[in-house]
Amino acid sequence: MAWVLPQVFYVIPNALSSVSFARPISRVPIWLAEGNPFANYPWSTQPDAKLPEEVQVAVIGAGFTGAACAYHWAKHGKDTVVILDMNDPASAASGSNEGLIVMGRYFAMVKGTVRKHLDRTRADLTPAQRDKLASQFAAAYAKSAYKNADLIEKTIAAEGYDCDYARNGWIQIADERDQGALEESLHLDWRSGFDDRKIILPAEALNLGGIKLDCPASFSTGAAHFHPAKWVWSLLKTALEQPFVSLFTNTRVLRVEDAGDYYEVHTTRGMIKARFVINATESFTGLLHEQYRNLIEPVQTQAAFAGGGPPKMQPDIGYSCKRGFFGRIPHPPGVLFGSDETHLSYHEAGRNRPSRFITNFLIGELHNYFGRSSLHVTHEWGSTAGFTADEFPVVGLLDGKCQYIIGGMCGSGTAVSFNGARHVVQQILGLDGPDDYPAQYFAPTRLLAPEEHPWPESGNIE
Repeated sequence: MAWVLPQVFYVIPNALSSVSFARPISRVPIWLAEGNPFANYPWSTQPDAKLPEEVQVAVIGAGFTGAACAYHWAKHGKDTVVILDMNDPASAASGSNEGLIVMGRYFAMVKGTVRKHLDRTRADLTPAQRDKLASQFAAAYAKSAYKNADLIEKTIAAEGYDCDYARNGWIQIADERDQGALEESLHLDWRSGFDDRKIILPAEALNLGGIKLDCPASFSTGAAHFHPAKWVWSLLKTALEQPFVSLFTNTRVLRVEDAGDYYEVHTTRGMIKARFVINATESFTGLLHEQYRNLIEPVQTQAAFAGGGPPKMQPDIGYSCKRGFFGRIPHPPGVLFGSDETHLSYHEAGRNRPSRFITNFLIGELHNYFGRSSLHVTHEWGSTAGFTADEFPVVGLLDGKCQYIIGGMCGSGTAVSFNGARHVVQQILGLDGPDDYPAQYFAPTRLLAPEEHPWPESGNIE
């Protein structure tokens, strides 16, 4: 903890000399500051609206994933679908993040987290086999995430969505002591056929993003920036143009019961019978499904927004280091910065308790990389992401019947949600299409019951 003293007595006070804070400061994420077009939907205009008694599909959650399910269903389905959310659309993690569309967690990172988990769940394999299997997991993830980013871009263009989309890349800072690991991870990416990231020198980083670095950095060319809440609202708007799609906000799902040929979805406003259920509940999954309480954990993150900021910091580019992330956004104009990765109990999902120390620390980091500037901090908020034990998503059947889950995205929801929703809708409708989320890798059984999971045959991972 030796680093704390210089921060408390020098770095932070020095950084804060050009910073002011609104009184009171808002806990509302900046993306939601101008209001939510789907707030209290449909009750705000139809106070006597009633839930449907029976639907083909019930989607629980109206964030990135739930809205994407509604969109894909509206494009390909015909039967009724209802989207339910305990609050308003994009009010949780989907409207609380940095607004960065990533190409996914990079190959070496995914391989590393999965490899550690395989040491516990696949002790029957040799170390070499576990290493090979972890590489296969990483390849499956990266392939689906690359496609996910392209699908988002194509959809925004085809639909004409106004969500401040710009594909200008993402600079990932590496300290001097991490240069060897950076080169090794990029070489592993390239050898495995995933070439989105490249190394850029400090001069190029300064030219691209106005950031001052002492060492080479990683640059993701395919990453993009957008207004995450507007993306969710746009998907829902398109979906709701179809008469068989309905949305009910401020409707908390209490439990889902298997009634044989259908599910009983019990909510605070009544019960709905559904032939299929899609759980788009992410960090809230443990509240609804007890078996996931130690398998998809809420992990707290936080962010802040300030007017002003470094004049040379370029808009619509992602910036991140070990200690946080930064970005300049056009609407409203200002800078966004955030950090934290605190694991919480399942009942703390959705916690909004940001730390002022973290905010102050990140202001110091912002000045370190971009130079001193005036800042007026107006918003400071927290949210929770869903982390699986192996930090690898689950996309597939939850119960082996007709209830699905898309979750455990580990803070990379923009890398999984849209394509994952397409995949599940495709499965429910029985449509032909690419299998971007093979059960061998993404099925929840690898967490719930590893001994029953359909792992790739050992002969394929020698």
